[in-house]
Amino acid sequence: MPGKLEELIEKINGSDNDKITCIIADQLLGWALEVAEKMQIKRAAFWPAAAALLALKFSIPALLDDGIINDNGTPTKNQTIQLSPTMPAISTSHLVWACIGDLTTQKIIFELNVRNNRSMQVADWLICNSTYELEPAAFSLFPNILPIANSVIYVSFGSFMVFNQIQFQELALGLEIANRPFLWVVRPDITDKNNDAYPEGFKERVATCGRMVGWAPQQKGLGHPSVACFLSHCGWNSTMVGLSNGIPFLCWPYFAYQFLNQNYICYVWKVGLRFNHDESGIIKQEEIKDKVEQLLSNKTTKARALDLKEVATKVLKKVAALTITLTILLNG
Repeated sequence: MPGKLEELIEKINGSDNDKITCIIADQLLGWALEVAEKMQIKRAAFWPAAAALLALKFSIPALLDDGIINDNGTPTKNQTIQLSPTMPAISTSHLVWACIGDLTTQKIIFELNVRNNRSMQVADWLICNSTYELEPAAFSLFPNILPIANSVIYVSFGSFMVFNQIQFQELALGLEIANRPFLWVVRPDITDKNNDAYPEGFKERVATCGRMVGWAPQQKGLGHPSVACFLSHCGWNSTMVGLSNGIPFLCWPYFAYQFLNQNYICYVWKVGLRFNHDESGIIKQEEIKDKVEQLLSNKTTKARALDLKEVATKVLKKVAALTITLTILLNG
């Protein structure tokens, strides 16, 4: 099969038609990812089941080291194990490779899992058909597993906000330890003048779950179904766009009227949270992580944001109508 896939890709990429630039393969088809690596094509593994099950598969080396299973994957004794205190316990007799067929079949399935675990090391992304809200412990145990559905933090601070070096790095580290996919719109002038703006190794560590860009179309970005929350400076236009898409807020106002908008968001509409500063005026990385978790675990806040979506959408439609009217008047 690997040879046939390689031939197919060479045939397609050698033609005048669209080229194959990325391969998405089931996690059980690790060989397909290896072919993609060999051909220097981006590759993503997809796991269609629970993140806890994938975490169990990735824990095979630890299970071997602890003597829970032998080299064939067979449990050394019948016992209950738990990968994390907040994950479900499982009997060793129910390990996915140990409860199918006879011992020979179980050994084959176990070896396949071990081989696929090695193949996952060449994947650029590992996507799981689950969400952080449903399985936080599993995703925390293996941060390289990316949840699907609305889990992305959209981060944008407008055109004027300026960070000092300490605060910029705390923000970056906060996004990292929040352990969620994020899209961070970073103005080029924040980083271009200082090559050390990001914490050392940050870009490499978040390469599979975070992306920093100099600009993004905000309406399109916040309208994407994968966006879970908006970390914003609370400018009025940004606030209206976020509301019109039913997105909860993490508020980081910078100056002037933005603080009033934050109060609307947090205390009147109740569709967001504000950050607390430490004694030196810095919003620390742990505070960012905690507020992300609080916001995204609060279903009531999300429900209120969705309720306001219709109201904000009507306002934006009126603004658009006014713009058209003014354009007509100005053009005679």
